[in-house]
Amino acid sequence: MTTLWVIVPAYQEEASIGATLAALAAQTDRDFTLLVVDNGSTDGTAEVARSFAATAPFPVHVLSEPERGVGCAVDTGFRYAIDHGATFLARTDADCLPHPGWVAAARSALAAGAAMVCGQIRARRDEHGLLGRAGFRVVVWLAAWFGRWRPANRGPQFRTPYRMHAGNNMAITAEAYLGCGGMPRRPSPTDRIFLNRVRRYTSAIVYRRDMVVENSTRRLRAYGLIGAARWYLDRGSGSRPADPRPAVGRR
Repeated sequence: MTTLWVIVPAYQEEASIGATLAALAAQTDRDFTLLVVDNGSTDGTAEVARSFAATAPFPVHVLSEPERGVGCAVDTGFRYAIDHGATFLARTDADCLPHPGWVAAARSALAAGAAMVCGQIRARRDEHGLLGRAGFRVVVWLAAWFGRWRPANRGPQFRTPYRMHAGNNMAITAEAYLGCGGMPRRPSPTDRIFLNRVRRYTSAIVYRRDMVVENSTRRLRAYGLIGAARWYLDRGSGSRPADPRPAVGRR
């Protein structure tokens, strides 16, 4: 029997997480347990999640991880879910909007034999107009193209070619998560390091076009086109703060 958990790491997302939770409640497949991992927020993030739990159409856990860094929150959440019986794990972020078929697409891919599955990320329609959304597509395309040719992503140690994935739109089996060593416990960016860990472990990594998450464009607004591309290439934020929001605390 397979048991699917959805993990949502969150830091200072009181204003955004409600929309993410509503998107999860609108899934066509709601046979999952939701785990929100509050990463030391000082606002009402955890309270919003607990309030949602009272009427949610699926079980909800709210866990605190005081060690700062999205990698810490994700790793703690995944291992908690596995310890509580999860065999399939999916992740999105607290500023993202999964499309209604997101969970169903993730489950279908994993049940068909994938060890890990990733999907499309698109710009949130409520944060940018057409030009901004087009800029986001360019950023993602550039990061994916350069990632394929980056020397650190190539070599005989990898069991499958590199294809960029976003941590806010991925799913993995518990076996593969533990087998590859899990998410690096560090601040963002973590996605490329984690993907390469999985690529060393297995070749069973697939892409699903119907597994769609709308991504916040706040890094594009804060960093500009080139700065955002650098971020998605796992080059960090440079001289800019890693948290692109106004001063609400930094990871």
